[in-house]
Amino acid sequence: MPLTPAEVERGQRIGALLRRARGCRSMLDVALASHISPETLRKIESGRVATPAFPTIAAMANGR
Repeated sequence: MPLTPAEVERGQRIGALLRRARGCRSMLDVALASHISPETLRKIESGRVATPAFPTIAAMANGR
């Protein structure tokens, strides 16, 4: 099911925040440290996942 325009916008905002938080670390480094797939991180950062699951975001925060 396609995302609504509001969901796309929300996903893009979340993705931008996470990219900034990642800083100079590579996507692969953050994904491995967070125990999530690089593709999942790529989808979240690109806004294709409008509402990432809380455990995924928590894993990313713990894997900083």
